[in-house]
Amino acid sequence: MGVDVGAAIRAARAARGLSVRELARRIDVSPATVSAIENGHTEVTVSRLQTIAAALSVSAGELLDGFDPPSPAQPAPTDAAWRRYGPLDLDPVLRAAVDEFVATGYHGATMRSIAARAGMSVPGLYHHYARKQDLLVRMFDLTMAELHWRVRAARDEGTSSAQRVQLVVQSLVLFHTHRRELAFLGSSEMRGLEPANRRRIAGLRTGIQRLLDAEIAAGLADGTFTTPHAQDAGRAIATMCTSLAQWFHADGPRSPEQVATEYARFALAMLGCSASPESAR
Repeated sequence: MGVDVGAAIRAARAARGLSVRELARRIDVSPATVSAIENGHTEVTVSRLQTIAAALSVSAGELLDGFDPPSPAQPAPTDAAWRRYGPLDLDPVLRAAVDEFVATGYHGATMRSIAARAGMSVPGLYHHYARKQDLLVRMFDLTMAELHWRVRAARDEGTSSAQRVQLVVQSLVLFHTHRRELAFLGSSEMRGLEPANRRRIAGLRTGIQRLLDAEIAAGLADGTFTTPHAQDAGRAIATMCTSLAQWFHADGPRSPEQVATEYARFALAMLGCSASPESAR
């Protein structure tokens, strides 16, 4: 597999923001071994390639083809870009996997059924993704990456604690309605992740909750919010947003934007906001 695969591994590691030491920890080898792999001084077996691919949340096929870092899934978060949603851009195999997971659940789907939905042979599918788990991890990584940049961009527009909470809630609502399939799977298929992947993704989800909690705490500190149950309110606000993926339909009576405005008002009411909704905007 040689130098090209080593270079691809290095590029994928850099794209994930991982140090040599962190990748070594994830695949249970020494940092020196990772360095030797990346520099083509150590042979990479098929088994080790699959382990490295799983640790980097890419497919073994991507590494064999020479890793090409994906272009950002979003424009620079300016000009309220976090409010705008275009079509979901997934590679054909991942698109088929998402559809199959929604239809049958992760545990009900097979590599054969995903290949059939993608219109390719099973060996062809394995060229792109070595395991069904790789597809699930890739889906979660894309979901969390998009959710994080949108929520942070929304928060950064706010000029007061109440406004920042409103904007965070609106961003959560828009994501869970415009990206309903990804959000639905993100809620229902955590159980399908292997332990190490589950811990990592759970940490990313916790990061969103902490971001919301921090803005609530700021509002309590400056007197904007008066609830004596801030932690419970924060969990309830996040849950009402994430649950939209379970029932919202695009052809329903209200648009995602209308629901976002309504839920932002709900959130302020739950927090005992002392400012009017108008002044909080």
